[in-house]
Amino acid sequence: MTYTDISAILSDGKSYVGKTVDVAGWVRSARDSKNMAFLNINDGTSLKHLQIVINKAEFEGDAAAFMKNGASVAVSGEAVPAMKEGEVEINAHSVTLLGDCPTDYPLQKKYHTMEFLRTIPELRPRTNTFNAMLRVRSKLSFAIHRFFQGEGFTYVHTPIITGSDCEGAGEIFRVTTNTYQDALAAGDEQKYTASDFFGRKAGLTVSGQLEGEVAAMAMGKIYTFGPTFRAENSNTPRHAAEFWQVEPEVAFAKLPDIIKIAERMIKYIIKAVLDECPDELAFFEKSFESGLRAKLQSVVDSEFVVLEYSDAIDILKKSGVKFQYPVEWGLDMQSEHERYITEQVFNKPVFVVNYPKAIKSFYMKQNDDGVTVAATDLLVPGVGEIIGCSEREADYDKLLKAMNDRHMNLDDYRGYLNLRKYGSVPHSGFGLGLERILMYVTGINNIRDVQLYARTAGDLM
Repeated sequence: MTYTDISAILSDGKSYVGKTVDVAGWVRSARDSKNMAFLNINDGTSLKHLQIVINKAEFEGDAAAFMKNGASVAVSGEAVPAMKEGEVEINAHSVTLLGDCPTDYPLQKKYHTMEFLRTIPELRPRTNTFNAMLRVRSKLSFAIHRFFQGEGFTYVHTPIITGSDCEGAGEIFRVTTNTYQDALAAGDEQKYTASDFFGRKAGLTVSGQLEGEVAAMAMGKIYTFGPTFRAENSNTPRHAAEFWQVEPEVAFAKLPDIIKIAERMIKYIIKAVLDECPDELAFFEKSFESGLRAKLQSVVDSEFVVLEYSDAIDILKKSGVKFQYPVEWGLDMQSEHERYITEQVFNKPVFVVNYPKAIKSFYMKQNDDGVTVAATDLLVPGVGEIIGCSEREADYDKLLKAMNDRHMNLDDYRGYLNLRKYGSVPHSGFGLGLERILMYVTGINNIRDVQLYARTAGDLM
């Protein structure tokens, strides 16, 4: 049996009126009366539900068998105009119960908190919220690919298992085939590591950047888009142990060049969501963030600001606001500082550039002043930082010194250093967390609710 997508019927109802159609889906709600019964079903292709009308006088069988929230059904019937102008419904000829659902089904027709839904991750995609979120996530992901493909980038797949820590912070999930008994038998770390699968320490990638730079040094413009992992024991609404990240790397590009690319990308993917997900955004605006669509349109229409880090610190110091975290040159800006800059001062996205090198990663290009690096964070209203971006250090000696100053194991980065020996060029890149931008375009304020299965500290459901 081939079923018609409910989205097709709802979007082009006139072409189906008078025709017999076959649909399938899950019962979202059911109403029963003496002579008539009504089902609202959803097959996942649309945020809206399709109404099924059952005339009991003409219907064979027991309608009660499938009048259950959560049950799956197949329906054959005639598409007819609904009472609401422009919409259609199905007058059922037959309804087949595909999968029964007991009365303890947790998703009854009532309000459920996001906290409760996290306890049933296997069922929460059937809610309107996750139906809409997963569709926006899909459109957003495809728009990211479309943008970079349209700009001539090559999509590369960087390894998930790696021997290096891109950020140098040590927040890596270790990968091993050794057991606890192997560790006891080894006696020391060197023997333990030597007996492991790779014969050395390995972990899940925190970023595809280092390998992405390798590809960019041959292909010119590349991007990687895939899962990354951080063993950061953080329980904030913005941090997850596993998330998806897009990371372009561009040869022959300096910081102003990559800033322009980042701005074009953000505007492109947000416009794609505005154009392609109108029903979902209307739902999120009603349920999660008032004024959401106007906020997103403002980003598309705005010219992004470029602001020196030093000037940002001066603005914060002169603001008269008592922030929770201290404001001093040399300290990283916290979310409250970032949001003040982008929301209260400029009311538009802001690139803060040229951060102190002491608070940024080893690979960032050192500026001529000796104290800052050619790095930027893109701050957006409502969230704060959404993109981390920098020109990469192309000078072998400067990169080597930065790594030695951080006491990094150079053997883990020998290939990365070689890029600076053999035809080094200026190059730049950035990282955008998919979940961060998804939170921004939906108004959902917890990263756990923009993933199919959230991976956070202490939670592996």
